[in-house]
Amino acid sequence: MRQNPSFTLADVPEIRRVIAANPWATIVSDGPDGLVSSHYAVLLDEDRDDLTVVAHVGRPDDLIHGLGEREMLVIFQGPHGYISPGWYGDVAAVPTWNYTAVHLSGVPEILTDEENLQVLDRLVAQFEARMPDPRLMWERPNDEAFVSRLAAGTVGFRLTPTRVVAKRKLSQNKPAETIETVIAALEGDGPYAQPELAREMRRAQDARTAVGR
Repeated sequence: MRQNPSFTLADVPEIRRVIAANPWATIVSDGPDGLVSSHYAVLLDEDRDDLTVVAHVGRPDDLIHGLGEREMLVIFQGPHGYISPGWYGDVAAVPTWNYTAVHLSGVPEILTDEENLQVLDRLVAQFEARMPDPRLMWERPNDEAFVSRLAAGTVGFRLTPTRVVAKRKLSQNKPAETIETVIAALEGDGPYAQPELAREMRRAQDARTAVGR
């Protein structure tokens, strides 16, 4: 990802927020036969306050990625959307795309079977918590034998990144009034409305305004 100082996201709590809000990640590694990618839910390591993440892959993705043996890239994509040049007013402009993305790179550590079970348990609990009647991993009709068979088909990992590239491109290089116009368009009912992206832009704009006071 090409980095631009104007759009660099370096604040660890903000990067953690992006990861936590967008857990469905793309995992990429360079194997003997070329690049390979997979898609899995990835969580922040709850025992750490840095950018360490934990997840699992289904077999045989562990072999395809050479899990624990070579570098892996984990990509998180936040809200994103098309930005029309018409929203900038009567000025020379071209279309662009606003987005937030986080890239974590490093060689992952393979989890023990017990640690993998804990991650799987937490994964289920985190997403089921929003359901009116949560179905947790260890609750009936699941039994220990079923959970054990399920876990045996997965390999857990922990990644403490040795390289972090995070970018938040939310029209920061535009005048405040233009940003407000873009936010309004994204909040509207047009063909490129994207309320989640509008909220991200509002959050970033409010933070910049607070710093400038």
